[in-house]
Amino acid sequence: MIKVGLTGGYASGKSFVARELERLGCRLIYADQLGHAVLEPNGEAYAPTVEAFGPDILASDGSIDRKKLGAIVFQSPEQLETLSSFVHPAVFRLEERLLSEFAREHPHTIAVIEAAILIETGRYQVFDRLILTACSEEVQIARGMHRDGLTREQVLARLSKQMPLEEKKRYADYVIDTGGPKEQTLEHVRAIFAELKALEQAR
Repeated sequence: MIKVGLTGGYASGKSFVARELERLGCRLIYADQLGHAVLEPNGEAYAPTVEAFGPDILASDGSIDRKKLGAIVFQSPEQLETLSSFVHPAVFRLEERLLSEFAREHPHTIAVIEAAILIETGRYQVFDRLILTACSEEVQIARGMHRDGLTREQVLARLSKQMPLEEKKRYADYVIDTGGPKEQTLEHVRAIFAELKALEQAR
């Protein structure tokens, strides 16, 4: 089994590329979904998060209200760092458990973890290959406004908090330009998949 990281900036086409890789036969792990899972009442990060931020972040059913929590952490870098210190290690451990299951059940597969901050967290170092999705800032802005209903200023605020794309490119083995026609992006994904398949088979 080979392990592949898939990352990129906000609204850069990560999910589109991930779905195609999954369709081609890769085993996908979506870090966002794991981030939600570890904050569920039975999740590893639930108790420390409630202890740190108090019962006001809870919904009536005892689950964490993500909007309430988000309103707190996204206004304070220190609070966001506190939350990340609970969530990121829990997500990494869950990822490792899933990767171990994949390796045991499908030893000749390609496992892909899709996550926005693989590089920033240093997580990229555990992968055999790293794929980066990229497009122009104007495309990101247009997508963010259309997809998430944000204003141009809100999208720019999100982008300003992320590692610059040119810096991310230094870490990537593959860069997929998602700013053109969809079929062009899909062709690039298929070409990369063929290379990954050959790499896995050569082991």
